[in-house]
Amino acid sequence: MESNHQGSLKGLRILDLTHALAGPFCSQMLADHGADVIKVEPLEGDFFRKMGPFRADDQDKFFGGLFQSCNRNKRSISLNLKTELGREALLELVKNADGLVENYRAGVLEKMGLGYEVLKEINPRLVYTSIRGFGDRVGGESPYKNWPAFDIVAQAMGGWMGVTGMDADHPVKVGGGAGDTVSGLFAAFGTVSALLHAKNTGLGQYVDVAMTDSILALSEIVVSQFSYLGVSAKPVGNGIPGLAPFGTIKVKDGVIAIAAPHDPQFHLLCDLLGCPELKTEAKYLNEGLRWTNHLELNAEIEKYSVLKTKLELKELFGGRVPFSPIYTGEDIFNDEHFAARNMLPLVDHPGTATPTAVPGIPVKMSLTPGEVRVRAPKLGEHTREILNEMGWDNQRIAQLLESGILYAA
Repeated sequence: MESNHQGSLKGLRILDLTHALAGPFCSQMLADHGADVIKVEPLEGDFFRKMGPFRADDQDKFFGGLFQSCNRNKRSISLNLKTELGREALLELVKNADGLVENYRAGVLEKMGLGYEVLKEINPRLVYTSIRGFGDRVGGESPYKNWPAFDIVAQAMGGWMGVTGMDADHPVKVGGGAGDTVSGLFAAFGTVSALLHAKNTGLGQYVDVAMTDSILALSEIVVSQFSYLGVSAKPVGNGIPGLAPFGTIKVKDGVIAIAAPHDPQFHLLCDLLGCPELKTEAKYLNEGLRWTNHLELNAEIEKYSVLKTKLELKELFGGRVPFSPIYTGEDIFNDEHFAARNMLPLVDHPGTATPTAVPGIPVKMSLTPGEVRVRAPKLGEHTREILNEMGWDNQRIAQLLESGILYAA
């Protein structure tokens, strides 16, 4: 059975009026699976272009590593939407688009005459997706609708920071920009769902995603404990209430993560570590008792685990007990799993001669697999190409370039 490497979303055109991480991450997912994503940037470009990391020999300081990581497989057109002609160009693009994704602050595009109510009159089948810190009117107007937000704000209000860390006095955000990427994931799901509806009915719709809502949707411990018990969950370090052993333990050369809370797993763990007597000790006889005495249990396990290295434990536990060393970036790049799954594909990077790795595509599809086809675009790299496709002649494009309405790389 042959596969189609053009992706399951081939034939769809998405206009990407996003910046930073949440919006670009959403539209990149669509691009990875075949959609023609046109990144519409202001003349100064997405400010994320200036964010590192940069290599020492990099000659292009307007194309950083973070931008590369969330804008691959896209084309870039640069328009001055503060001008009438720039807005007219966008409206022409909207006529033949299937979707549009934006993450400006609430009301910004409406003030420009480019809000959903205007665009749906031009293209009734358009799926219009917005990602904001606290959403927009469609999903329920938040009192914080006009507040700016970043990843840490969403994690703090959505519930994650209140349960992450070793204690309540030292809350910790989840590493990386999860407040952005999680909302980008939900926005991509919502966009594809609405696109399927539009295909079946010819009617587009507004998809309203809030970063804070997205974090709350994945805060099952916070919601369930308060809903059922009236208790606000507290940080429990790397564990989960009710499960033990579950978390991190010390080993000879560092720390590992381990999860063996159920009887068969726990018994096997004890046998492999050489402490079978723990299986029959009264305070560890069942899952409930192990959680009640989890601090003491961890200390007992560590008496044996500190005698072995991570590599020795990998050979001992691998395929038997759920376990992993705490990986660094170097460990990830050296592990054969990520190579086998093509999770670190290489792309060209403007300004440096050496290709760079970007995070791969986690959704593997047998017939229509996604693919990292091309690097992120330079600012306005496809301005002429896209406008030519719309039927604009080169003379008209040249005039608009000279007048500061457009920019082309």
